[in-house]
Amino acid sequence: MLSTLALLASLSLGVDSAALQPRLDDGVAETPPMGWSSYNHYSCSPNETTIRSNAKALVDLGLDELGYRYVGIDCGWTVADRLPNGSLTWNETMFPSGFPAVGQYIHDLGLLFGVYEDAGIKTCSTGADQAGSLYHEQQDAATFMSWNIDALKYDNCYSQEDTGYPNTDYAPSTSPRLRYANMADSLAAQSKKVLFQICEWGIDFPALWAPSLGHTWRIGNDIIPAWRAIFRTLNQAAPQTSFAGPGQWPDLDMMEVGNNVLTTPEEQTHFSMWAILKSPLVIGGALKDEWKSISDASLSVLSNKDVIGFNQDSLGHSASLRRRWSDQGYEVWSGPLSGGRTVAAVVNWAGEARELTLNLPDIGLQSAGIVKDIWNKKTLSNVKTTYTASVGAHGVMLLELQDTTTAGVYASEDFATVSGNKTTFHSLYANTTSTNHTVTVEFAGLAATKTAILLQSFSKAVQVPVAPSARSVSTTIPLTAGYSNEITISSTVSIKSIRIASPSGTYYACTSFTLGGSSKLEECDAGFCTPVGSKIGYINAENTVHATIPASVTETGSETSTTSKYLEIDYINNDIALATSWDWGSSSRNLTISLNGGDPVRLEVPLSGRHSELFGPGKGWWDSSKLGILIDGWKNGPNDLVIGNEVAGDVSQTYGADFVGLHLYD
Repeated sequence: MLSTLALLASLSLGVDSAALQPRLDDGVAETPPMGWSSYNHYSCSPNETTIRSNAKALVDLGLDELGYRYVGIDCGWTVADRLPNGSLTWNETMFPSGFPAVGQYIHDLGLLFGVYEDAGIKTCSTGADQAGSLYHEQQDAATFMSWNIDALKYDNCYSQEDTGYPNTDYAPSTSPRLRYANMADSLAAQSKKVLFQICEWGIDFPALWAPSLGHTWRIGNDIIPAWRAIFRTLNQAAPQTSFAGPGQWPDLDMMEVGNNVLTTPEEQTHFSMWAILKSPLVIGGALKDEWKSISDASLSVLSNKDVIGFNQDSLGHSASLRRRWSDQGYEVWSGPLSGGRTVAAVVNWAGEARELTLNLPDIGLQSAGIVKDIWNKKTLSNVKTTYTASVGAHGVMLLELQDTTTAGVYASEDFATVSGNKTTFHSLYANTTSTNHTVTVEFAGLAATKTAILLQSFSKAVQVPVAPSARSVSTTIPLTAGYSNEITISSTVSIKSIRIASPSGTYYACTSFTLGGSSKLEECDAGFCTPVGSKIGYINAENTVHATIPASVTETGSETSTTSKYLEIDYINNDIALATSWDWGSSSRNLTISLNGGDPVRLEVPLSGRHSELFGPGKGWWDSSKLGILIDGWKNGPNDLVIGNEVAGDVSQTYGADFVGLHLYD
């Protein structure tokens, strides 16, 4: 053991994706684990009475039948000193019957028994010293096995020797990885497979290595009992969604549902997002003890079978962030489900109830035969292009979409009206205002002779020749950003459908922008800061960058007319909120886009880093991601575009995200 720890102390681990091991494939946690844990409500003061009463409540309330089966005893159960033989033991005052008896009680209820320990010399600070597992991994794994545990949550306090074993160390000189490998190996040597929950707070981007050692990994440090923690946690989760899969689950931490700190709409948002991102669903509120019982409203949230079904779906794919409207205070997440279904969530960050609209093309769809609106408890048929519903303050529109069609495909029978030889398509979506959208017309039959069709969109009419026996033809057509476009096609041949594709547009790399103030252009190693290989950092309200970008605005033919166009911004943000997450830290950064002197439009971007901020290439600041944004104020000809961070009063985000480039769809 000491030789392994000496090796750990000598290493400064980077992350080489080519050297990663495959996931731990042992049949445990094929779907995200579900259960209850003592920490969020009882902190580090669990006792036998509350553990037994909450375990029994899982059964009495029917939560076990919904999948909540793990009962986790978190920090505070042990003591400072080990037994004479070196074994861990429990606090006899708090657990007079002993851990084996408590575990047996849990098992007799048909539930699973989980315990907490730490990869350091002590467990995380509880006000009293308690023994950790560092240097004792093999012995402790055997002890846990003698208690017949089913799960181990393994924390990361008091573990860094070279800095004197501090309670928490967010910038250790070596990766925690090998300490977790020691316990993983020790557990693997036992006679029973257990759920291994890696809790190193996202220090060394564990998504790249934790799946080969355990079944879940915490993406960040602890959730706090406040609404702002939901936004911070989702920002931390954004770059990790593709790592989720059977046996390997990003852990967004235990839930605050039932702890009387969130409103019902906030609890619905919290539960929904944890579920669709495939986090373990671990109840952190008191279900039943001598002082309180969970409210009917919170129990209803936790018991929603549709939401649980999204979490436990056999496909095992996480939802991902698709669009964010920072100034308007809402965003869209979506992901695939088994059976060709799709789940979508529109989160209302505003503190007031309002109607919000989901544009189906933003999640890759054009229509849905069935839409289940989960929290509004209604089901609709034949939804085309958009869906609008009322969403509570800090609430969520959570949808299951079935029998869907791909974005950009419009069947005549669903989207068109026919009058004589004219077919008019309605509810056509465009992500940008441009004359360069490509429309492909697919015929229901074949033209017997050479003919032509006439397409009209707004004031523009285009005549397109059709060769004999042609099955389709294509042309460009003007459309405006939004979902209310129409196209009328005059044709002697019946129209089966049309397909609309956005203009290809132009990419503008950061290297083509002019630096202002102290903004700085930096080259990245090969394969990073994609697709450019460089980035601009140190952007703020004064240190901006700008470029002159040509655009076409031809709807009125006026040089002074303006319009809205869609941009995709390639950005980099690895501002991980570890030390600051207890207060204002949000793991996000702003970029603002100002066009032709107009008001700046803000895009608050989540983390993009997919490597360790301590040991990875570029310390995670070379990993780019992209988000789309609609910018108004474009004029015909040259346009002055400024990238900055003009956010009044936002002292927590002085610097914006790093800027890689943008794609203008014109």
